[in-house]
Amino acid sequence: MPRRFLRSGREQTEVLPPRLAFTIVLLVLSGFVLIAVLNVLDTDPSALLMAGCLFCAVTLFAIQAVHSSPDAQRFRDRFGAWTLGAQTLLTYVPMVFFGATWGGMGGFLAGSCLLIVAAPVCWLAFGVVVSTAGVSAGLSGVHWVDTSYLVVSTVLTGLIVYGLTRLANLVAEVHQAREELAYMAVAEERLRFARDLHDLLGFGLSAITLKSELTVRLLATRPERAREELVGILQISRQALADVRAVATGYRDMSLTAEAASAEEVLTVAEIGARIDLDCGPLPAATSTVLATVIREGVTNVLRHSKAQNCHIEARQVTGKDGRSLIRLTLANDGADESRRTGPSNGSGLGNLRVRAEKIGGRLTSHVDADGWYRLVVEVPRVEARQVSQPLS
Repeated sequence: MPRRFLRSGREQTEVLPPRLAFTIVLLVLSGFVLIAVLNVLDTDPSALLMAGCLFCAVTLFAIQAVHSSPDAQRFRDRFGAWTLGAQTLLTYVPMVFFGATWGGMGGFLAGSCLLIVAAPVCWLAFGVVVSTAGVSAGLSGVHWVDTSYLVVSTVLTGLIVYGLTRLANLVAEVHQAREELAYMAVAEERLRFARDLHDLLGFGLSAITLKSELTVRLLATRPERAREELVGILQISRQALADVRAVATGYRDMSLTAEAASAEEVLTVAEIGARIDLDCGPLPAATSTVLATVIREGVTNVLRHSKAQNCHIEARQVTGKDGRSLIRLTLANDGADESRRTGPSNGSGLGNLRVRAEKIGGRLTSHVDADGWYRLVVEVPRVEARQVSQPLS
């Protein structure tokens, strides 16, 4: 068979659009109504009775369409009892004139009971409608074979109406869920982009500002040193540009060692005494990225918000309370009075770091110790990148 007549695997798994699903429901309903009308027409009724039959059939179709529509939930919640009552009258009253030929419409009523009446009463109502169809046919003198056929037809019609309606509603719910998931994905991507811009660029821009101020002071007295600082500014700006591109692509590994060295250089330029002590050995990319981001944000806060004279950065391998091997990174400075304002609840920076740490099973805390030093502490396990469900940056 030519390929153009075959569906691919992807096409076979696609969900019907809600409108198409409801259109199928309407076509099935119209088919049942048409059968009932043809059954009545086969009895050669008068013109008046036929007009009444058509009126009842069209009205029942409209009511059942409302009961089956995915978009009519609010209307059903408010007026469902009234529409179900009207459907009951239009189902049983015409039986006085058309007899068992109209009995097939009881299937619509049975399906509506399952859709409108609350469980478990709906199944009791369903059974009552089915039983009524059989009793009315028996009292009318219909042969037991035809009566049995009518009962089975009512059961099947009711279940078909109920099943198709629920499927159409599920299709609508699936499409709504898809839209919500797409919206959430967009929101998460926007949040990631904003978080990465803050975490990655804040440090670089702060460093450029500090080095630029130093360069201005050195131009008149030490032009060679000013030239060196300009080269450093150029390097940092290039790194900032690379960071922006990394954010756009969605992921970037960062080195704890390289970030600590960069932090030491910037702190020195800012005339803050820096002590770096990393004793944790080689780290997986995911763990290293989180810790490097903590250093970048922590040092940025020291530069922006504190009046620190000293800053210490330490990384150690420790054993957690649950016996896990953890990497503990401590970033401390003696500008506690100002740094106190930059806790996780007072800005997006440390809040972002807390999210990153928790994403790989770690935790982040901050406090002022007895010596008046502000300490930012993060403990994270050694995590490979493949173990992280979403990119860290």
